[in-house]
Amino acid sequence: MIAITFALPTESTDLRRQLRETRQDGHLVIGKIAHLPVAILHTGVGAKDCSERVEALLHKARPRLVISCGFAGAVTDDLHVGDLVLAKNFSDLQLLARVERILSERKPRTAKLFTSTSIVDSVDQRDEIARASGAAAVDMETGSIFAICNAHGVPLLALRVISDTPERPFPAPPNVLFDIERKRPSYGPLFGYLLRHPSSIPRLLGFGREINRARAKLTRAIVALIQSL
Repeated sequence: MIAITFALPTESTDLRRQLRETRQDGHLVIGKIAHLPVAILHTGVGAKDCSERVEALLHKARPRLVISCGFAGAVTDDLHVGDLVLAKNFSDLQLLARVERILSERKPRTAKLFTSTSIVDSVDQRDEIARASGAAAVDMETGSIFAICNAHGVPLLALRVISDTPERPFPAPPNVLFDIERKRPSYGPLFGYLLRHPSSIPRLLGFGREINRARAKLTRAIVALIQSL
């Protein structure tokens, strides 16, 4: 079985539509893609819930490999919204080499990924992460997932798609877009923000369209990997 992790159900929507013979088992969604068994885990945002849920995943599903997926933010100008990124510092090197060949036509970027303890948005924050870590992109879960998989001897592949960049940041403050404690969109604060800043509405709509395209691109890459690995 291959296990695939996402922070939130909104990131896995397209992939879950591909599943057949699905069943829910706690935080796991188990099913088949092309007759191959897969387990999807929603870890929650950040390390707080992630470690416990990944431990449970490894004990319950006993996957032969784990793919850490979802959105990531670029911290350099070299990456653009919709780019696929393979994290070389969090991926099993033999697995990474195979995946680079499998996805060669999709042109993923192999780069260093930084795992942050908070949502990163400002250009100054992005610049500091790039300078201090040498990373090209940032997320909030993969570092924790890597540590647990490494402790259990389970190969990990980190595959992310870029959702925001220094030039194309979030269309509203992150705490307005997302309630990190409740792990869901902040509809009330977002509505209030848009009432105060109506000029942000076109940017928010455009951001939504870009996110949909990025998620679809990531999903196609995951399906290709499941069929080939």
